[in-house]
Amino acid sequence: MGVLNNKCALITGGASGIGRATAELFAKEGAAVVIADINAELGNQVEREILQTGGRAVFIACDVTRAEDCQHAVQSAVEKFGRLDILFNNAGIVRRADVIGTTEEEWDRVMDVNVKSIFLMGKYAVPVMAKQGSGAIVNSGSGWGIKGGRNAVSYCAAKGAVVNMTRAMAIDHGHLNIRVNCVCPGDTDTPMLQNEAVQVGQPYDQFMAEAAERPLNRYAQPMEIAQSVLYLSSDAASYVTGAILAVDGGGTA
Repeated sequence: MGVLNNKCALITGGASGIGRATAELFAKEGAAVVIADINAELGNQVEREILQTGGRAVFIACDVTRAEDCQHAVQSAVEKFGRLDILFNNAGIVRRADVIGTTEEEWDRVMDVNVKSIFLMGKYAVPVMAKQGSGAIVNSGSGWGIKGGRNAVSYCAAKGAVVNMTRAMAIDHGHLNIRVNCVCPGDTDTPMLQNEAVQVGQPYDQFMAEAAERPLNRYAQPMEIAQSVLYLSSDAASYVTGAILAVDGGGTA
């Protein structure tokens, strides 16, 4: 018996990285998983792999910056599995530049994917959870949403917004028995981090060596972050809401 038996979880950015690891873990723990992602090839692959191992999953093509796509993803979860218990707002992008080097278009895109998406998904998921009488939302922040970082002004601003959005949502929806928490990963070995290395013009090994410079002296693997999301999504965290959980090897200590 898994800790998420009879629950349905919707994961944005579920086709790769932390989202994929979380989808796989949730499926193993008994949840029906809705993989929402803009990458259909990878999303369908995750769906197939979960189904092949006896889990329940469906891929939904979703651009999280579009209201109609977010609404469709929530509706699809309910139509396919009859309910929606967990929303993991994981989709995100990073642009490594300061205010001078960031274009207006880049700023808007980073804010849309990282922040607006949480607003849109919440807008459609909260009423479903409220009708059920319970729900758990986990927003993906960052260590750089807690403290500043170099040459990532749009990302830092976006993740700082996610942190305080989480607190506001927890206050607004707690009376509906909907818990809202934020997980703030440190550097994690994902395609997004690999893309960061390209953006800053560093060999990946050198970039990752710098990422490991924290008290635990290493970077994270996606499943380590997924385990924290599982905790916040499960009944083990039944009295936890409005929390900002740093899972960063001590990077913000």
